[in-house]
Amino acid sequence: MARAARTVGISALVLLVAGGGYLTADAYDVVPGFLTVEPVPAPAAPFPTAPGATDQRSDASVLAELDPAAPVPSATVLGQRVQALTTDERLGPTVGVLVADALTGEVLAQNNPDQGRIPASTQKVVTAVAALTDLGADTTFDTTVVQGGAADQIVLVGGGDMMLAAGEGDPDAVNGRAGLADLAAGTAEQLRLAGVTEVTLRVDDTLFSGSAIAPGWDPADVAAGYAAPVAALGVNIAKKSDEEYAPRYEDPAMHAAQVFAQRLADQGITVRGAPARAGANDTRGELLATVSSAPVPEVTGYFLDHSDNTITEVMARMVAVQRGFPASFEGATQAVLQSARALGVDVTGAVLTDASGLAEGSSLSPTMLMSLLQLVVDPAHPELRSVATGMPIGGLTGTLSDRFTSGAGTGVVRAKTGSLKGVTSLAGLVVDADGRMLLYVVMADQTGEGGQWGPRTAIDGFVGGLADCGCQG
Repeated sequence: MARAARTVGISALVLLVAGGGYLTADAYDVVPGFLTVEPVPAPAAPFPTAPGATDQRSDASVLAELDPAAPVPSATVLGQRVQALTTDERLGPTVGVLVADALTGEVLAQNNPDQGRIPASTQKVVTAVAALTDLGADTTFDTTVVQGGAADQIVLVGGGDMMLAAGEGDPDAVNGRAGLADLAAGTAEQLRLAGVTEVTLRVDDTLFSGSAIAPGWDPADVAAGYAAPVAALGVNIAKKSDEEYAPRYEDPAMHAAQVFAQRLADQGITVRGAPARAGANDTRGELLATVSSAPVPEVTGYFLDHSDNTITEVMARMVAVQRGFPASFEGATQAVLQSARALGVDVTGAVLTDASGLAEGSSLSPTMLMSLLQLVVDPAHPELRSVATGMPIGGLTGTLSDRFTSGAGTGVVRAKTGSLKGVTSLAGLVVDADGRMLLYVVMADQTGEGGQWGPRTAIDGFVGGLADCGCQG
């Protein structure tokens, strides 16, 4: 019965095409050859029509049911391939690898699976699983306006949405689902009903605590826009332009308040003076207006697909709030690890210095990441399925859009990428040529100074080989 139930659960797993970095980090996930001694590859061919993939806007299931009778690859053959991978000089002196059958959980091949390694952005899988477990599929993050201590004072209250639109919200977007223009319109309507056309504006961003910048983040990465100061509210992830890795506002909450003041002015409501932070003793009264973010699964899918550090950190802090931890870097990392432990994952030896993998000092083992992937495809945890559907698709979306652009891996490789200086990782799932779903984790964290192209090519060749596998010995 357990095997049958697991078959049904994995059969229901669909691969959807989602819409669609950092100097020493996941910018490598979008710019092959950047800061590498090897030549930049030729431009990728136009996006193919991937087997088993369709547009996200379709409700149709797009992966045929998986046959539990599909042959399992030979452990001997996979072991030989892992041996070849781990001795590939492009990956450095030591590599951690795990390959397992998704249906049974059987480990088919491995190398140093229990040794802790720098995970880079594969660490985002931990936060994604914790968010979907603890926060729930229907949860959204509300940005509200409440009455202040006087009739002419209002307070903008952050609830964990750093993806506010500066104008109207877009119901089809994740970044920009809730809009400050809509919030201003609702607020202005209530103020006019009370005969108020001029207000002072305060902003309450006290939902989060501690430093807004992780101690382990390289200041150069922050300056380059690979992460923003973490705040309880912000506009467009605090970007100063629409570029993917644009410089960020130093005070995202205050910038959001300034934009909100402009939107109130558009509605005929004058804001006297500059917005200021609400004090601990300031009154927060009757609710005037609310806008809501996209639900948790969509936000999780966004940060997995884009490898967005800031939104990952925001989500981890919301997990901390839910679990009663301080909503700080330290509290958030402890909260997501506690969530994983509660799911039965052995977190012994795991160290997280942030929730996104951008900071130095984190350490996870391939075994721990594999345990999380096994939960993602386990029918006992349908709430986690969107981790798999949120991961980038080889050759098509997110940080895999320029990888697996040809061959058997196109459209069937799903993975969370991870890249830092000297670190290249990949963790995800793939359906092989015989119709068997395989889970894999590859972690190389001593690749040297040669850049990402060599290590990535080696790992992609290995995972592409899993997709092409008819490996029966």
